[in-house]
Amino acid sequence: MTNMTVKFRTSVMAAALVAGSASAAFAQDALDIAWVHSNAAAQSEQRVKAGFEAWLDETGHDWNVSFLDSQGSGEATASNLQDAVSRGVDAIIITMSDLRASKAAIDVALDAGVPVFSVDSGFVEGIQVDVTTNNWAMSADVSPYLLDQIGGSGNLVFFRMAEHHGTRKRGDVMEKVLQEYGDVNVLAEHNIDYTAFFEDTTSTMQDYVARFGEDIDAVWAPWDEPAQATINVMKAAGLTDVKVIGIDGHPQAVAEVCKQDSMMIATVSQPFEGMGAQVGDWIQQIVGEGMERDSVIPSDIVYMDAPLVTKQNCKDFM
Repeated sequence: MTNMTVKFRTSVMAAALVAGSASAAFAQDALDIAWVHSNAAAQSEQRVKAGFEAWLDETGHDWNVSFLDSQGSGEATASNLQDAVSRGVDAIIITMSDLRASKAAIDVALDAGVPVFSVDSGFVEGIQVDVTTNNWAMSADVSPYLLDQIGGSGNLVFFRMAEHHGTRKRGDVMEKVLQEYGDVNVLAEHNIDYTAFFEDTTSTMQDYVARFGEDIDAVWAPWDEPAQATINVMKAAGLTDVKVIGIDGHPQAVAEVCKQDSMMIATVSQPFEGMGAQVGDWIQQIVGEGMERDSVIPSDIVYMDAPLVTKQNCKDFM
């Protein structure tokens, strides 16, 4: 064999290796991701999506991401999960859902080898991880704050939403906190219909304003948008001396808290964009690079910090 032949074969092998590496890199970069929204109209889900998409832009990944909106329906969430599995996607992201209602669909994904990553949906066996904030802790911050701001006594309207793990936990903590505030009277309690949360909160609050009027001293809402809905109703009715809290820390809510004459006195700043970026990073490492799940993710549930936002510190969050 001549030196020229050896050099030629070596060059061909090197080129093949380079081509193979490039193909592998392309295969890793061209991941097919299905995103199952519980309710794409929710600002929290939009912010997680924005954080994920910003992460894609920053890292240069060319992933094919399809979005499925379940419109607040647990049944639709499970159906969308099964649809994603049947399409043979590389990974599934699910946001703000009650995974207990989708356990059978998650088992189908697990059997098919499709990893499921959840955001603020609670952990069930079969998913890779749930990244969230500590909903008990957030409510433990904001609930006593509200009751203290009305002097530990008065009349409260209590909105809840039991169908999502986070809002359910927040409401459960508020219920416990109320046991220590014997001079606070719950005028009315309502479980929000998540399929039309803003409209349902608005119509319910209109009823409460008509029934209780100026007897209302405070409103506890499980997240920011229902809090804003109650404020809109009360302002339209001429009520201005009611204290309202939300949870999420959306930009509009923080701006509302910062208005000194606003009834919105507090929210909690959730890092939704950070959750989206974190999920992207995990998918890249586990699905794209083939790393072991346990070497990448520290626990089944990963909690991110969520500080209390009040009129005193709100400018720090704008």
